[in-house]
Amino acid sequence: MAPKKRRTQQRPARKMPARKRAHVTAASPAKTDDRRLAEISETLDIMLPELTARIAAVEHLLVEKEICDREELLEAREFVDERPRGGFAGEQQD
Repeated sequence: MAPKKRRTQQRPARKMPARKRAHVTAASPAKTDDRRLAEISETLDIMLPELTARIAAVEHLLVEKEICDREELLEAREFVDERPRGGFAGEQQD
């Protein structure tokens, strides 16, 4: 007679203990502002070279396709440089 197969006893599923929520203290507004400013600065450092390269590519195509000439592009840049800047710095505060 063949020996009976012995069943392995399954262990009951362990109950996971309820996790306690970590007590989060509010960061000081100055630290939050500094961190946000650093994130924005890092984002701009990444975006500006890419944007500059794309503008140069568009200008190159405009000249190559004879849509405008180089002098017109230079005049357009001068016009943009002479415009008053917007934002908070350009507004009068009472």
